[in-house]
Amino acid sequence: MEATKAMLARIEAVEPQIGSFITVTHGQALADAEAADRRIASGEMTFLTGIPLAIKDIFLTEGIRTTCGSRMLDNFIPPYSATSWEKLHSHGAVLLGKLNQDEFAMGSSNESSAFGVCRNPWDRTCIPGGSSGGSAAAVAARQATATLGTDTGGSIRQPASHCGCVGLKPTYGRVSRYGVIAYASSLDQVGPLTRDVTDSAIMLGALAGHDPKDSTSVATPVPDYCAALTGTVKGLRIGLPKEYFIAGLDPDVQKTMDAAIETYRRLDAEFVDISLPHTDYAVATYYLIATAEASSNLARYDGVRFGHRAEDAAGLLDMYTRSRSQGFGAEVKRRIMLGTYALSSGYYDAYYVKAQKVRTLIMQDFMRAFGDVDVILTPVAPTPAFKIGEKSDDPLQMYLSDIFTIPVNLAGTCAMSVPAGFSAAGLPIGLQLIGKPFDEETILRAAHAFEQATEWHTRKAVI
Repeated sequence: MEATKAMLARIEAVEPQIGSFITVTHGQALADAEAADRRIASGEMTFLTGIPLAIKDIFLTEGIRTTCGSRMLDNFIPPYSATSWEKLHSHGAVLLGKLNQDEFAMGSSNESSAFGVCRNPWDRTCIPGGSSGGSAAAVAARQATATLGTDTGGSIRQPASHCGCVGLKPTYGRVSRYGVIAYASSLDQVGPLTRDVTDSAIMLGALAGHDPKDSTSVATPVPDYCAALTGTVKGLRIGLPKEYFIAGLDPDVQKTMDAAIETYRRLDAEFVDISLPHTDYAVATYYLIATAEASSNLARYDGVRFGHRAEDAAGLLDMYTRSRSQGFGAEVKRRIMLGTYALSSGYYDAYYVKAQKVRTLIMQDFMRAFGDVDVILTPVAPTPAFKIGEKSDDPLQMYLSDIFTIPVNLAGTCAMSVPAGFSAAGLPIGLQLIGKPFDEETILRAAHAFEQATEWHTRKAVI
């Protein structure tokens, strides 16, 4: 109970400066804390019992407003909860609230939220990353012990990098997507954002596992992730893809990557130069597949079954048009139109089908590389966090900020961001570790060894 009360007080104190929450569930948190205290007293606790958590507002929560950062779902109260939250709650975790995000998870900066911009705790003039910006900011601002986010093209790893926390995107199918509001169904994956790698392993252990309610959930054994945190990477083969260490990389990011590589060398890891030749096509491929799936998924928001309904419409078609025009923001509308165009008659084969073929080539690149290496090391983002408003009028530049994270989602494999340094301006920079499908153990092992050999994860944002 004391931990929950302290966290609620922290939220109240710093939330006006950060904007990481859409809804604070004060009453629910205290009720969860009381239940956790009873479990602890009876000796039925786990690592998560009584731990105050917060979750991205894309997860359905029974009886608690779930907006997905959109006016379309401003007053939506779900009748059931997402499997991922139910799993955490079954361990006795405490729900502090629902976190800010880009609308329908479409964005890289958390600026498209209908509920206001979320700010980076390290520099409140900068973005926290997106779309899980509130999830990363809440961890960095110490408003929650850990949080849940979703990653469709980098939406856990990129904000984790920008806010100096650990963000893990599991293999597609490792964690249930049931009860997660869909953006792009073949790309979305649930994962934790935490203060350190050990917490990430604990959270993944609770989240992972087959869910019969999710047809994409894979029935594969869940290992003991904490047991993988041995602190050693001796003999581990780490791949360095030439396509990720490009001339346009920010100097501070390049310096951080060079230092990280040297750290692993001192830990007796082995490095192998590799190539992922279809990387240059990843962004274009992603923005065809993701927008096409978004167009299909968001077709259900028509003002009839649920969601915002326009008033004073002249008829059914006018009601559809007005409801969607009023409910969706500019970025969501842009992606719906892009996706609808890619799926339209005469363009389906030229765009969507071709993108799926390139996706297969990108996946094959990774599988070939993993024949030679155990882990792939890359930057998370080409730059540290940028200023709020800096890229708002240039969608292409915004999309390119995910150039190093998008290929992982297209391939469906696992990856994570680990704090690895700071820019000259004092902004966090993350290191990306990419693993084989369903081999989260190895990237957690590599991340933990790096964390133990450095002090970046111990630094805290002053707020």
